[in-house]
Amino acid sequence: MFELRLMCPEDRVETVSDALDALDALSVSVEDADAQTDAEQALFGEPGMPPPKDGWQRSRVLALFDTREQAQAALDLLQVQDFFMGCEALGVQHLPDQDWVRLTQSQFSPVDITPEFWIVPTWHEPPEEARTVIRLDPGLAFGTGTHPTTRMCLRWIARQGQLCSDQPGGLTRVLDYGCGSGILAIGAAKFGAIDVDAVDIDPSAVESTGLNAQANHVVVKSGLPDVVTGAYQTVLANILATPLKVLAPLLWSRVAPGGSLVLAGILERQAEELKEAYAPYCQLRVADAQDGWILMTALHHADMAHA
Repeated sequence: MFELRLMCPEDRVETVSDALDALDALSVSVEDADAQTDAEQALFGEPGMPPPKDGWQRSRVLALFDTREQAQAALDLLQVQDFFMGCEALGVQHLPDQDWVRLTQSQFSPVDITPEFWIVPTWHEPPEEARTVIRLDPGLAFGTGTHPTTRMCLRWIARQGQLCSDQPGGLTRVLDYGCGSGILAIGAAKFGAIDVDAVDIDPSAVESTGLNAQANHVVVKSGLPDVVTGAYQTVLANILATPLKVLAPLLWSRVAPGGSLVLAGILERQAEELKEAYAPYCQLRVADAQDGWILMTALHHADMAHA
């Protein structure tokens, strides 16, 4: 395996990456050339959405090829293109043979949601203290339990499930809107929900949710948003602030009297925007916070008019 290494300014990253794909690179990755220095830039890719930029001001673009000749030929072709202006070739280097599957797997370890609730990849054994486990491997759809928004939602589900374990209500009927991998729906089912719907606009997410639910031995009905019917005791939506604002009337209309609305994918600075967007329907509050992200919830009081 041979790695072609390039330095590119931010405005050339996408074009160069696309060209490398067209030149049959086995993979193309981009990293901050200033990582671990004072010039390092935070570049956040929010849940379910592409990152706000294609690269950093100084991006290192790495492309893998089977042979040195392929890597060098790709470099030779790139260097004569107009769009390569401002880019720099850092060279071609040989990578020792490795078990790439094992190497990739080693980057994903079990994630603790609570001391007794864990997300565990299939190649790991659950920790001894784990009483509730979701088996989930990194895949096509967002949501493996590592992002703060996902962890906060799962913590809320675990707390609610434990509170309601000896009484009716709580996690009886659940809607996971924008389900991604289905991790929240699966978590709800693990903590006692008996009727769980998981919907997403991305067909690959719907498929992923179905497969992940099956692998975790829980019943989750996954589909596109148009399959949603009726009201739910819990409505979960871990997406982004902007779509959450647009979806306010729809999401609230699905919360049953006495039920809960749980929203994530929200930055701390966006709290007031969300409160204002949902003010005609409910009173949102910040229920949890982690690493600059917040979880917001609202209770549908039984005496409230249902939108």
